[in-house]
Amino acid sequence: MKIPVHIAEKLLQLSQGGIIPSGKAKHTLIDVLVAERIIERSGRIQKKLSLTNKKTLDLFLQNKYGINDLKKYIEVSQKEDVQRNELVSVSSDSKTRQVRTFKGFLVNGFTPVQSILNNKPTTLNFADGVFQFIYDFENFIPKSTVTIVGIENPENFRYIEKQKHLFKNIQPLFVSRYPQNQSKDLIKWLQSIPNQYMHFGDFDFAGIGIYMNEFKKHLDEKAVFFVPNKIEELIRLNGNRSLYNEQKINFKVELINEGNLLNLIEMIHKYKKGLEQELLIKKA
Repeated sequence: MKIPVHIAEKLLQLSQGGIIPSGKAKHTLIDVLVAERIIERSGRIQKKLSLTNKKTLDLFLQNKYGINDLKKYIEVSQKEDVQRNELVSVSSDSKTRQVRTFKGFLVNGFTPVQSILNNKPTTLNFADGVFQFIYDFENFIPKSTVTIVGIENPENFRYIEKQKHLFKNIQPLFVSRYPQNQSKDLIKWLQSIPNQYMHFGDFDFAGIGIYMNEFKKHLDEKAVFFVPNKIEELIRLNGNRSLYNEQKINFKVELINEGNLLNLIEMIHKYKKGLEQELLIKKA
């Protein structure tokens, strides 16, 4: 069991000679320390806490929690970007806080992409069937003319070479929405770079909802929804009626100012069908 930061702060205050109201430090650890007579709880009406022996508290924290320095334990516990070795150094436990040791997101492409990574020029080259993972995304800046294309479904991300006919007019770098626990990293990165973002998802209410609720609201004018040529014919001939019947609109249509996307919504209503993006993977 770890010590919550607010309780650690109260223990630090006590160890520095402070006296605090008992109601400000309610925790089972405090009760244990009182029972062990390391902390004294006194007062008839408004009970207060004071430390009886600092050395005894230090020994208790070392033996029970592996904490050698309360102040450092608090500092590390409050850090936004903390590494496991830091946690071990202050509490002998790398799991004192849940730490994401695997951050970043997958990228893919079919042409080389010029970029800056950790202040050094680099070129991303791609091979069919091999994805690249960007770990230091905070220091990854593609060339400004590159359009970042977010792909909703894994199969489309895998077979991007078979869809390059859709992106003849841009130089794309494809990013994957999955695994979804990496999506916050992706949004944070997209907000930090100047590149335009194009969302390539399903052509139904669920796909539009993902775009509006997960991307557009964070990226505003930098983001557009990809609508391919001949989309009406594709929906009419290959659309799935169950996608229309079973999905609910979970976004505000009145907030959309993209003409292509508004037209797409009209087509979905017109044919009462949705279209999954996998249909656009070119057959061999």
